[in-house]
Amino acid sequence: MAPLLALLLTAPAAAAPPKRIVSLNPCIDAVLMRIVEPRRIAAISHYSHDPRATSIPLNQALRFPVTSGTAEEVLAMRPDLVLAGPHVALSTIHALERQNIRLLRLAVPESVKESKAQITELSTVLNVPQRGRRLNAQIDAALAHARPQDKQFVPALIWQGGGMVPGANTLADELLRRTGFRNMSSVYGLQQWDVLPLEHLLARPPRVLFSAGGAAGDRDRMLSHPAIRRLSHRIAVREYAPRLLHCAGPSMIDAVTRLSEVRRSLKARP
Repeated sequence: MAPLLALLLTAPAAAAPPKRIVSLNPCIDAVLMRIVEPRRIAAISHYSHDPRATSIPLNQALRFPVTSGTAEEVLAMRPDLVLAGPHVALSTIHALERQNIRLLRLAVPESVKESKAQITELSTVLNVPQRGRRLNAQIDAALAHARPQDKQFVPALIWQGGGMVPGANTLADELLRRTGFRNMSSVYGLQQWDVLPLEHLLARPPRVLFSAGGAAGDRDRMLSHPAIRRLSHRIAVREYAPRLLHCAGPSMIDAVTRLSEVRRSLKARP
């Protein structure tokens, strides 16, 4: 038998494109909506049915069943591919592996490059590489459109409820930089993700404070804090949807659009 023929006969067959996809990752839900036919999506993350957590339009998310991530729920969906993130319980992962369920574990991208590579990987697995390329091209176009015309970097900070701040080597830091902002996190001596007390913020205020909220009401308390109001001539407080902070993929398009919108609105101020 010729060596090449022997290799073809003994090599495992390539996995067929999945027809019943279950996603346990709310950020990946948004990617699926862009690159795969709805009929192939058996279920999405329960977070996508939560108006406070969804990374996709709620009316779109409600068209699909959800699971809370338990192995029993997932298996009941009869998936031929499960997409998991780092926060899925190990008990669920191990149970799916014991049942020989095809599993793709996807990390949280910390850069535009990592996110685009993840889209390429996922679209290849789903046998829709051209749709992955199209989504990546849309991300590139949004980044190019959001690039500021001048070379100045406006001091800014993204602050979640409880004072959690994204710092260097995070996707949020990169998107701030690409849209003409300088992340003030390093000025305060913070780590990659760290807590900034309000007192430190007020002592060295940024030009723009993006309030990403957290628990219900956090964003309103931030916007109405008396100390912030007293510094309204120095700090421009702008809302920033939490989903823009926690997800990459197509959410980056909305994120840089929002950041660029705020950046351009500052031109009228000295």
